[in-house]
Amino acid sequence: MDAREAMYKERIKEMQRRISTLERVLRLTQVINSTLDLDPLLDIIVQAVTELTETESASIMLIDERTGDLRFQAVTGQKSAEVKPFTVPVEGSIAGAAITEDRPLLIRDVQNDPRWYQHVDKASGFTTRSIMAVPMKVRGEVVGVVEAINKRGDAEMTWEDVEILSTLASQAAIAIHNARLLAALQRAYDELNELDRMKSNFIAIAAHELRTPLSVILGYAMFLKNEASGPEEQEQLDAVLQSAMRLRSLINDMINLREVDAGEAMLELESFALQDMIDEAVEEVRPLAEAKEHQIVLSLPEQPIIVTADRGKLSIALGNLLHNAIKFTPQGGQVGVRAGRYSDKAWFMVWDTGIGIPPKEVDRIFDRFYQVEPSLTRHYEGMGLGLAIVKEMIELHHGHVRVDSREGKGSAFTVTIPLWQQQGDRG
Repeated sequence: MDAREAMYKERIKEMQRRISTLERVLRLTQVINSTLDLDPLLDIIVQAVTELTETESASIMLIDERTGDLRFQAVTGQKSAEVKPFTVPVEGSIAGAAITEDRPLLIRDVQNDPRWYQHVDKASGFTTRSIMAVPMKVRGEVVGVVEAINKRGDAEMTWEDVEILSTLASQAAIAIHNARLLAALQRAYDELNELDRMKSNFIAIAAHELRTPLSVILGYAMFLKNEASGPEEQEQLDAVLQSAMRLRSLINDMINLREVDAGEAMLELESFALQDMIDEAVEEVRPLAEAKEHQIVLSLPEQPIIVTADRGKLSIALGNLLHNAIKFTPQGGQVGVRAGRYSDKAWFMVWDTGIGIPPKEVDRIFDRFYQVEPSLTRHYEGMGLGLAIVKEMIELHHGHVRVDSREGKGSAFTVTIPLWQQQGDRG
């Protein structure tokens, strides 16, 4: 074999080695993109460092945010267990110099380098001869160092080894960045859960504390109304009663949503005629409709529509739809209810000749606390919970709510539910 052929073969061998290195780095990238579990990822990376740079040991050290020192996060080699508990100062170490100088370092003879931190070797019994150190950056900020120690055999570390180490340091930085993002998201999620728990507790306590005095106020106001003789007194007590009833409705709305959020809204099933529930709900709101001179129009089939459902929760949904229809229908308008069945489903519709809903708002009206009017200029009272509760109660029954509306002409809300629910269903 002549010198030229030998040179070609050596170049081919070198290219194959580089391709093998690139393949290994590519596999590492795939692993990093497939998991966010940091410690196993860093262990895989330092193992790849020792194999691809052909060194005796490798480590990843992160800057401790409390002390500013470097702490070992992943280590390979025979003395890895003894090395991992130690910390390395940034000042007075080769790893620290890579951070402060923000560049890769290649030290072939650490014995003659004043920056070499000897204490880890002395405590672990490991002998360091040469070191490569590359800083790791996350979004431009140095967060740690990747080191490779002692080339195997008699070979010396090269800048090609440093190039490989730099590539793997970038992979480690990506893994750290992803893990920190996940940790931040988890913290935010935990905080939201805690806030949600506090909100639910507050609602439960507030409702309990408000219900008793409110019941006393309602009872006393009704007693006074029955005893009042003059029209002026009657009018004043009507205003008190309406305000108290409105407050009771708001409290009930919050309790209903809290039960749904807490997973406590179990369906209590019974069989009943849908028409009976509608008649009861209409009679309950009739005084409100009459006060606004509304005509209530019922269109119900004579044949009973028997459903197996939670009557109380369906009544809440129907009642909220009726209250909404009355509230948003001007004096002298119409409010109506229709019902029917098809196949294995029952339906009822609440319609009105009210102000309607702007097309751009239709998709948002079932959001909690959402109101079409700006809160500081609106003419209609309420917290924006009524339709959200309708949606929650109907979805507990595996049903759905559809709205058809023309601005200035009126709205129609159609509720569809299965005729039968399964015992033990929960939303």
